[in-house]
Amino acid sequence: MRKAVVLYICLLLSVWVEAHTMPSVLSQVKDTAACRRWVESRLSEMTLKQKIGQLFIHTVDPVTAPRNKAQIRKAIEEYGLGGLLFAKGRIDQQVQLTNLAQQWSRIPLLITFDGEWGLAMRLKDTPEFPKNRILGCVQDDSLIYRYGREVARQLREIGVQVNFAPVADVDNNPGNPVINTRSFGSNPKEVARKVIAYARGLEDGGVLAVCKHFPGHGDTDVDSHKALPVLPFDRARMDSIELYPFRRAIDAGVSGMMVGHLQVPELEEKPASISSDIITTMLQDEFHFSGLVFTDALEMRGIRQADDVCAQALLAGNDLLLAPRNLKREMTGVMNAIKKGLLTEEVITEKCRKVLTFKYALGLSQRPVVDEKDLKSRIRIPETDSLLLALDKAAVTVLKDSLEILPLELALSGNVLLSISPSIVDSYPFYNGLQESITINWVHARVDSLQSIRKRLRTAQQVIVALHQKDYESYVPFLQELAADKPLVVVSFVPQEDLKTMLPVLQHASAVVQAHVGTEAVQRYVAKVMTGRDKVTGRLSVGIPGWCQAGVGITIDPDCPYLYTPEDFGMDSRILARIDTIAQEGIDAQAYPGCHVLILKDGYPVYNKCFGTFTYDGSRKVKENDLYDLASLSKVTGTLLAVMKLYDEGKFGLTDRVSQYLPMLEDTRKSRITVQDLLFHESGLPAYWAFYKEAIDSKSCKGGLFRKKYDRYHTLQVDENLYACTGFVYKKEWVSSVRTGKYVLPLSDSLYLNADFRKEINRQLADIPLKGHSYRYSCLNFMLLKELVESVAGVALDVYLDSVFYKPMGLVHTAYNPLHRFDKSQIVPTAAEDFLRRTELQGYVNDEIAAFMGGVSGNAGLFSTAHDVGAVFQMLLDRGVYGGHRYLSRATCDLFITLQSEESRRGLGFDKPDTGHPEHSPCAAEAPQGVFGHTGFTGTCAWADPENDLVFVFLSNRTYPRAFNHKNLTKLNIRTRMQQAMYQSIKR
Repeated sequence: MRKAVVLYICLLLSVWVEAHTMPSVLSQVKDTAACRRWVESRLSEMTLKQKIGQLFIHTVDPVTAPRNKAQIRKAIEEYGLGGLLFAKGRIDQQVQLTNLAQQWSRIPLLITFDGEWGLAMRLKDTPEFPKNRILGCVQDDSLIYRYGREVARQLREIGVQVNFAPVADVDNNPGNPVINTRSFGSNPKEVARKVIAYARGLEDGGVLAVCKHFPGHGDTDVDSHKALPVLPFDRARMDSIELYPFRRAIDAGVSGMMVGHLQVPELEEKPASISSDIITTMLQDEFHFSGLVFTDALEMRGIRQADDVCAQALLAGNDLLLAPRNLKREMTGVMNAIKKGLLTEEVITEKCRKVLTFKYALGLSQRPVVDEKDLKSRIRIPETDSLLLALDKAAVTVLKDSLEILPLELALSGNVLLSISPSIVDSYPFYNGLQESITINWVHARVDSLQSIRKRLRTAQQVIVALHQKDYESYVPFLQELAADKPLVVVSFVPQEDLKTMLPVLQHASAVVQAHVGTEAVQRYVAKVMTGRDKVTGRLSVGIPGWCQAGVGITIDPDCPYLYTPEDFGMDSRILARIDTIAQEGIDAQAYPGCHVLILKDGYPVYNKCFGTFTYDGSRKVKENDLYDLASLSKVTGTLLAVMKLYDEGKFGLTDRVSQYLPMLEDTRKSRITVQDLLFHESGLPAYWAFYKEAIDSKSCKGGLFRKKYDRYHTLQVDENLYACTGFVYKKEWVSSVRTGKYVLPLSDSLYLNADFRKEINRQLADIPLKGHSYRYSCLNFMLLKELVESVAGVALDVYLDSVFYKPMGLVHTAYNPLHRFDKSQIVPTAAEDFLRRTELQGYVNDEIAAFMGGVSGNAGLFSTAHDVGAVFQMLLDRGVYGGHRYLSRATCDLFITLQSEESRRGLGFDKPDTGHPEHSPCAAEAPQGVFGHTGFTGTCAWADPENDLVFVFLSNRTYPRAFNHKNLTKLNIRTRMQQAMYQSIKR
């Protein structure tokens, strides 16, 4: 007997060496000696009948009625069954029966399960994962692996060791009545990838995976449950299609294989499930499969007419016999085959030894007991729902975007959502998600009101059709008319197989998105994808006959938007490429850890690249939609827009005294300051004022808040010859470490400012002495402009800008106090340690004035992306128009972007080139006088050129980790040299 087991182990190892892979489940056995002892001990106690019984898997109903229990117990005790397969039922009853069955069995049973898409395939009220056809659209195989691990976890919770999954059949016959959505797709290589990922997940989770239905059930038009399908293909064809996923799975170490009831005349006349040529010769000898071989269910009509089918199946090479119709008759048939010499006891013993070895590997050397408490809560955990959503999202596929309208133009008005659904509420999550970013009207389709719908849609600029129901045929002619008249986007929240009747519409639609399901979460996700706030990567797993093939799919990535060819706009891409070198030079010189450079020509992106990382020692790469602290660039992308709009509406004039609108300036020397004085920086206000000092207890700073030399109280260097006191204490009336009462303005994650401190700042602002009225750049000018805007508009500056400009323009990544809307991981940090906030600044404004104004100030506070900043400047270039909507009058735009002070290079709020002294200019020497824009302390700038219709945006965090020792951005002329390359690329 010991020689026999050694022979089996040696045989297994020799197969593994030749095939390079042994079954994954067996490779997890750490103590092979213990395994051998347990197997041989069990074998030595068994009769021949009991050994035969170990090769049978009996199907039972998961019903706890006394009669059913008695039948199960009788089958186990009389025949010594090797395993059970439960039919459809309830999870609690299956677990009860599993525990009873394991008690009744001398040798622990293999509890098997037919869970191709998880427990929900057989058990009620359990998590239902997508079918394989949908999962085949997922491009991230790690998600499929996680899916396998999660299914394995759930199966182990209910005492299951074997899952009859994954389906490895290739879905290349649209007329197949039984495989179709159960397959991962029509491309053999893609099917193989998914099969391997799912199987690995199952087996790494402790459940034996069984690939089915060998040698391939995909290209048949007969259901093997009802008759015997025929595969009339030659071996070369089968090697390239049907057999391919199975071979790759075997190479990857899958531990189980189910043989289908299929006739393959090219290989043998007998059905595959009882063919030694197919199982022994091809599967085991040629393909080197040494795992467990299962028959498909032997009660199926495709095979059950065969005589002594179980004996034939064992002779052919199967190890386990699944669901024979009559246990007594089939076991008798096997015994008779042994008596006749067709089968030998040695063969039975070896198969039994193999089954016991796998049982040991699956943890069945001890009698398992399943905990029957809290089953549902143990099965569905939070990670389950997050995985379900991740799979659903990853399967969404953009099938068409012929006019490149996705993502949608956020500023475009005239959008209409037309929902085809049983109820109007079905589309609410989708509509709600869309209207967060775009202006859109919503119409619910009804067959009896198509004429009125036609009238309502007549003025629409583009129509988005949300399909939520399968019976939509009545709407197809109407949708065809719409597709011929205007851009039409079809979003299908129904299964792909239900789109056949929609083909005439899909063929003429501008864009098509296949979402597969219409859950609230998926609808919200698709809305984000369509408005450029999320990524989609799905690829169709199987084609739509008459329209598109498998593999079709368009990636939409907000971090990788479409880039136009510079040559299309008269620019040389080779010269523009110099910017790459300059950008990297800045990183190498530690001018900044990372940056984003965007150039628009005629409104189109001709250069758009991100470089570097968030921090010098970090791995988080800069991406398209990362938010930067704009610093003083906030002046022209925020405050100035509001000033221009209110001026445009005649709410004040440039020569108006600001004190007319700000009573706090009356009876002060500032009473005569005009709006124009503030915009030109000719008000006489000092360049800077440390408002925050009022919040600090000066007595807590020995030697003062700052010193020129390092000492034990002044340890944080903030400039080349300046050190700050880090042990100071804030006055309790102004700052608290707890958010409560008046302390509602966050300075950091652990410091909160009294909201009344903004009044204190304005009091100081009114009292600050003036220093003449010659040009002096000062942030204080724009602080007063903010107060002016809020006084005239009657709302806070950030609220006004969001409602009048940012939201209507679709600038979804522009915000003051961005942590209210965005995760910190999306925001680029500006300081490793700020002496006032005593922490890293990431999502909190770098500018201390803006910080102590609650994050919203006229001089700073705005966070945005290069794309949103570019949109603002493009709107100004286009004289107030963006996305077909006018935001500012042409006259106002002309005035503000052209008028220049007689005393400095400054325009009305904008900075401009110094063409007379190019060495002092913030722009490249090539920049025309008409250029306007601004720079920011954190390492930002944006410039617009009306003469050449150019927008240049550069965003960086040069202040990280500390601003004082990172001045190379200016020293190396990074921004101006990039601008220079832009101008030199223009073909004259």
